Amino acid sequence: MSEDERTYGVVLNHEEQYSLWLVDRELPAGWRFEGKRGPKQECLDHIDQVWTDMRPLSLRERMREDATS
Repeated sequence: MSEDERTYGVVLNHEEQYSLWLVDRELPAGWRFEGKRGPKQECLDHIDQVWTDMRPLSLRERMREDATS
C-alpha cells in the first residue's frame, strides 16, 4: 500500500471536537480549520496533544454549572 501524501487539516466543531479533513475539500457545516495542516500522521499527533478532554463543550459547561450551584 502506498503512503498517503495528501495534505490534511485539523478541524474543530462548535463542541470543540477535533477531526481531520482534506484541505482541498469543502468543510461540512459546523466545522472550521483549527490551523494545523500537513501529513495525516502529523495532524493526528497534533490532535493527540491538544484534545485532552474529549467531553463535548456543552457537557463540560453543564458540569461546571452543576458544580457551582
